[in-house]
Amino acid sequence: MLNPTADTTADPVETTARDAVRHLTPELWARANRLLVRKALAEFAHERLLTPQRLPEDGHYVVRSDDDRVEYRFAARRLSLDHWHIDADAITRRRDGAEVPLDALDFFIELRRTLALSDDILPVYLEEISSTLSGTAYKLAAGPASAAELAKGDFQAIETGMSEGHPCFVANNGRLGFGVHEYHAYAPEAASPVHLIWLAARRDRSTFTAGEGLDYDGLVRDELGGATLERFAATMRDLGLDLADYHLIPAHPWQWWNKLSVTFAAEVARQHLVCLGPGDDAYLAQQSIRTFFNTSDPSKHYVKTALSVLNMGFMRGLSAAYMEATPAINDWLAGLIASDETFQAARFSIIRERAAIGYHHRQYEAATAKGSPYLKMLAALWRESPVPSLEPGQRVATMASLLHTDPEGGSLAAALIEESGLEPADWLRRYVDAYLTPVLHAFYAYDLVFMPHGENVILVIEDGTVQRAIFKDIAEEIAVMDPDAVLPPAVERIRADVPEDKKLLSLFTDVFDCFFRFLSGILVTNDVLDEDTFWRTVADCVTAYQEANPQLADKFRQYDMFADEFALSCLNRLQLRNNEQMVDLQDPAGALQLIGTLENPIARFAPAAGA
Repeated sequence: MLNPTADTTADPVETTARDAVRHLTPELWARANRLLVRKALAEFAHERLLTPQRLPEDGHYVVRSDDDRVEYRFAARRLSLDHWHIDADAITRRRDGAEVPLDALDFFIELRRTLALSDDILPVYLEEISSTLSGTAYKLAAGPASAAELAKGDFQAIETGMSEGHPCFVANNGRLGFGVHEYHAYAPEAASPVHLIWLAARRDRSTFTAGEGLDYDGLVRDELGGATLERFAATMRDLGLDLADYHLIPAHPWQWWNKLSVTFAAEVARQHLVCLGPGDDAYLAQQSIRTFFNTSDPSKHYVKTALSVLNMGFMRGLSAAYMEATPAINDWLAGLIASDETFQAARFSIIRERAAIGYHHRQYEAATAKGSPYLKMLAALWRESPVPSLEPGQRVATMASLLHTDPEGGSLAAALIEESGLEPADWLRRYVDAYLTPVLHAFYAYDLVFMPHGENVILVIEDGTVQRAIFKDIAEEIAVMDPDAVLPPAVERIRADVPEDKKLLSLFTDVFDCFFRFLSGILVTNDVLDEDTFWRTVADCVTAYQEANPQLADKFRQYDMFADEFALSCLNRLQLRNNEQMVDLQDPAGALQLIGTLENPIARFAPAAGA
């Protein structure tokens, strides 16, 4: 991405290389470090990795380094769920009594023992922190739109305008594997159009599956168009090959240049794989970095691709074997939702993953164990777009945007409330009803849990008000926890063996601690509403759901949403322990890091017994 003010008289290669790091200035780097240290102090205190001490003289807090030579002082407001709201501008760092600049890399080195960062993990984690800082500096340099402006933006303006990433994880934009030029090309915030690379894969080495009513020929014709298909067929004929003997697979350009063209060289040389070049449609990378939205035709499918980049605790590949059941799982869930009155009353829906394709590299499959990154290098899926479902006057936005604040502290959620003209509590109730009610019903009626964090939910908005919620990323994220549930054979993969005492923790962690905690903090500290109003509104939604479903009373008692407390599940502890695979996806509950408890903020609003 070239800066229009760049010196065009200089050597072109030198100019491009220099321009790629124009966001790395002393001022922006200092600001990025301050923001990241603020988040680290807040989230590590929340996870009880750090125990800030209150200073009697001014009420500020202090955290000291492992050797007691360095101390961090800051002002903080502690909110429900032990949420630490810290003033970034008030943080100071002193070494041996003298004030020194904030430096995020130093922070982790100074506290490596306290944070239990092993010698193996620490340097890789520092690399992820460096990448996260660089991304923050880039976003600061871009002169982001105000929250109020972004709130009225279109779907992709909001998607590419997010400045933070996952609210809990401190190292949330590692993307290890991207060079700086690739960052400019593929990072969501760069908003650079991407043309996917299409590969022809021999049918005896690839597996395609599709949902009900969809087949391979129809999908590729609709996605690519006749002219592109003919161009690809002609390329194959020139090689003496027949496209009919192959499946077409879309690949991330990074994956082709950095992995497939090298690691799969034998497959290319033997024409088991044939590179056909880029397609005609332009896409934008989404917050999940490996999923693309079609900007040439927004009604077409998203495309999710394999990407062998380390980001936030996982290598972001896709398994060919794992993808096979994806369409069937989505069809099963869509059918369940369509036949359920409560889901329909909430106007809840999913965007289905309609088709999946994966390539089987026989030698890597013979050489590696299940779950190996070598088995996740070439696969893709097609997911429905939410755009065709919109009514006139409606727009969509990632739910993650509700946590967006601009550099001046403006809140996107507050801007939506203002646009709606509703009282804040009324706006909040409509949002909570649309989002939380389906989560509650899935759990209590079907023992079904999603991973409904901000990036996995799309909100349909009209006049600033949330009308309904659309969930996505289904097949990799849902689980049925009932061991006796009757599931179709193709869907059996989603059954999960979860201990009784951890079942409800999914809701408390993913919804309360990992999303509502932050939304409440933003609205409260922006003086939009108070904590009691926020949590009473959430409690009223839960109560209304329970009153509307008396047939589930036994389940409500067994899994009590109004329990006094729940276990604190710590996400950063997972990443600090193993930043290459935080969780065994075959046993996610077994990997949980549970440290003490949190007070349930809706417990005090429980309906009176017998009322």
